[in-house]
Amino acid sequence: MGTELHTSLRAAFAGRLFTEADEMAPFLTDWRGKWTGTALAVVQPESPQDVASVMRWCHERRIPVVPQGGNTGLSGGATPDASGRSVVLSLSRLQSVRSVDLQNNTITVDAGVTLLALQEAAQAQGRMFPLSLAAEGSCTIGGNLASNAGGVQVLRYGNARELCLGLEVVTAEGGLWNGLRGLRKDNTGYDLRDLYIGSEGTLGIITGATLKLFPQPRSQVVACVAVPAPGEAVELLTFAQARLGAALTAFELMSDTCLQLVEKHVPGSRIPFGERSPWYVLMELSGELDDAQATSSMESLLEAAFEQSLITDAALSSSLSQLQALWALRENISEAQGAEGKTIKHDISLPASRIAEFIESTDTAIRAQSDMVRLVVFGHLGDGNLHYNLSPAEGASPAEFLALEPAMNRLVHDAVHARGGSISAEHGLGVLRRDESARYKSPVELDLMRRIKAALDPHGLLNPGKLLP
Repeated sequence: MGTELHTSLRAAFAGRLFTEADEMAPFLTDWRGKWTGTALAVVQPESPQDVASVMRWCHERRIPVVPQGGNTGLSGGATPDASGRSVVLSLSRLQSVRSVDLQNNTITVDAGVTLLALQEAAQAQGRMFPLSLAAEGSCTIGGNLASNAGGVQVLRYGNARELCLGLEVVTAEGGLWNGLRGLRKDNTGYDLRDLYIGSEGTLGIITGATLKLFPQPRSQVVACVAVPAPGEAVELLTFAQARLGAALTAFELMSDTCLQLVEKHVPGSRIPFGERSPWYVLMELSGELDDAQATSSMESLLEAAFEQSLITDAALSSSLSQLQALWALRENISEAQGAEGKTIKHDISLPASRIAEFIESTDTAIRAQSDMVRLVVFGHLGDGNLHYNLSPAEGASPAEFLALEPAMNRLVHDAVHARGGSISAEHGLGVLRRDESARYKSPVELDLMRRIKAALDPHGLLNPGKLLP
């Protein structure tokens, strides 16, 4: 970027401007280290009005803009391309909690507020914000909404989309739309909020959000149970929902391979059973019951599940430390798999009724195709979201393993599509799944998406090369 453009951009907004290579470097590579791009500059505006000023400046000069939150995404959706033409717009300095309405159970925040800070702000007011992710200490609510993040409590509370009532958005031309309405019902036209949520910054830049709050649960009880196979896990889910209803907050499936990796790479980790099982489920019950009632409800469920041969062993939390230790087994899987070496990841969703058969048949197909992979399967069974991942088998070279990625992606995603599923459940398409998505979407659907993009961003300036093939 020339000195004249430097000066012009510097005068356009309040905040930080980075133009030197070493200053920009942290913003140019994704969290996984899979993609690295270049940029004309990195900007960190101080306010939504400054975001709009930057966007107007870029629109006038037809300079592309790559919005970025905490840069914790897994699909390359916040990384610039290699052309060096884009401005990376980091929202990390927009960190205000604007207001809390306890009677309406809502909180309004800037897009750069981290998920953890949002949770803590809600807790300080005696409320709960239930979205929970492994990256919550660094991911931001703007990025969570732009990718429609999920997490472990979707079963009860829904994705980020279901937790958002209103948005503030900067348009491609630099207009600032204030849609921060704390309304549960508003039938006054097109739902623009839902249009921007999940759009990965390709239609507008989210600068603020009004979000739902919930009462803090009086109790939390977690059980880790051993199950023979995914089929029994799905039956257990149906059984638990019938008995516990909305009190069933989370229902996570984990293979024994996952927990072996956690035990190997995370000091102090161990399964709470004397004998290993092929599969495990982590269940959480929370709500208005007191601790004794919640524990009794979970014990009753487990006893009935034993009688029906749905589970073979169970461990129940009786303290906060035990609850945290059981959750740590699930939460440390991704870190442990990363420590084992290169990975081939699939963030997929399926109807719960198709999951057991999908796992069995796809496992068999993969093993028939190659003996260089280990299956690392876990995920949010309660909402049908699996992380169907692969790691190298013992002795397989990283290069040989990664050479399998295109064939493995095709095999897994074809199997998902054949069962009415999605190839991206909560991570977004970004650049990782952008081109693959065209294989599974109808021409009509792709045409509608492109027409929306053309209407809201006719010059293609917002996050170019992402989401749309």
